[in-house]
Amino acid sequence: MHKLKYKKLWLSIGYLMIIFVIYSSLTPSPVEMNIEGSDKLMHMIGYFGLLGWFVQIYQQKKVQLILAAVFICMGVALEFLQELGGVRYFELSDMLANTTGVLIAWLLVFTPFPKLLLWFENAVINALATNK
Repeated sequence: MHKLKYKKLWLSIGYLMIIFVIYSSLTPSPVEMNIEGSDKLMHMIGYFGLLGWFVQIYQQKKVQLILAAVFICMGVALEFLQELGGVRYFELSDMLANTTGVLIAWLLVFTPFPKLLLWFENAVINALATNK
């Protein structure tokens, strides 16, 4: 199994993604798109992005499954925290959208998708370094 050369960078980006999702979930005035149904789509994309990012960094299937469970639990917990905060609303449909995003990303674990970041390092970053 090949190792990522810039793992610390990719992890830092991933942690920033988690912080953004948490902030967006708990802030009283999140960024909104004025497209009907976009709220649930944004939930799906956000949680797809989280798991999709981290399965590229952690290649072991057991770790990927744990990450999927963690992100599903995070989505559920954030909904409860929204309700407790009193400025946002608890929505089961948001939990479902979050979980759907995670599950779609999980399905891609069984494809070449988890090697995309490794390919990016080898093809793009190495090509840029060679052209200097």
